[in-house]
Amino acid sequence: MIRRISDILKEKEQTYSFEFFPPKTEKGKQKLPETAATLKELEPDWFTVTYGAGGSTRELTMDIVDDLQQRFQIPTMHHLTCVGHSKAELKAILEEMKERNIRNILALRGDPPEGKEHWEPTPGGFTYCYQLIELIRSYGDFFSIGVAGFPEGHIDCPDKETDSKYLKIKIDVGGEFVVTQLFFDNKDYFEYLERIRKIGVTVRVLPGILPITNYQQLLRFCNTCGATIPQRVHHIFKPLDGNDEATYKIGVEFAVEQCNELLEGGAPGLHFYTLNKVDPTREILNKIKR
Repeated sequence: MIRRISDILKEKEQTYSFEFFPPKTEKGKQKLPETAATLKELEPDWFTVTYGAGGSTRELTMDIVDDLQQRFQIPTMHHLTCVGHSKAELKAILEEMKERNIRNILALRGDPPEGKEHWEPTPGGFTYCYQLIELIRSYGDFFSIGVAGFPEGHIDCPDKETDSKYLKIKIDVGGEFVVTQLFFDNKDYFEYLERIRKIGVTVRVLPGILPITNYQQLLRFCNTCGATIPQRVHHIFKPLDGNDEATYKIGVEFAVEQCNELLEGGAPGLHFYTLNKVDPTREILNKIKR
């Protein structure tokens, strides 16, 4: 029986989870189960699989989630967004999840589809993430629902206080835990916790960790999602641009330092954005103090 993440969180003080994205190539699709099998040896509490902009990987995401759960008997969380779907389509997706025993969902508003600068609701669909959560919660306790958190504030929010209020709405209607966007200054995470605790958000907040292995890729990632790259990171990694071996080595050291500081500060675990690679996530997890 596939477990709900909310039940796992009741039993464990710290959890470790790995995120994958649906591969675009046939070679990538064949390799992903091998990657997951190797990372399974690290005894993660769950996997997650992302959902492309506008639902562009809808069927692929569900197939991968289903396959990983059946192969490894590890709960695998299905990302689900409002983008590109009417309410009726979202209900159909949830019905199929139930049929496949997919019990864990990361509920997201979602980013604009490729080629569109601004987010717009789909006709007959939802405008806000909390509406998607309400729909999922209408299925009772079958699904465990995670939500996204933004330590620096969401890119579309006018300020951090407004962002915190939106998070509380998501939790109040049924969100059970938070997975944060990537960040590189732990101060942002701890200040975020303090900010949301003040307004009554008490659920577990899992920090999202992106190992730095390529400086140019880092710039693209953060430009897309709005995460800040601290000057310290530029200072360390810009001189290494183009030197893959050195970037990897220092990137692992940086992530180990970041993870240890988070855990020592009370973080209830770690969520790794693996980019569908075994290393450096494996190396980092083997080096941190758990």
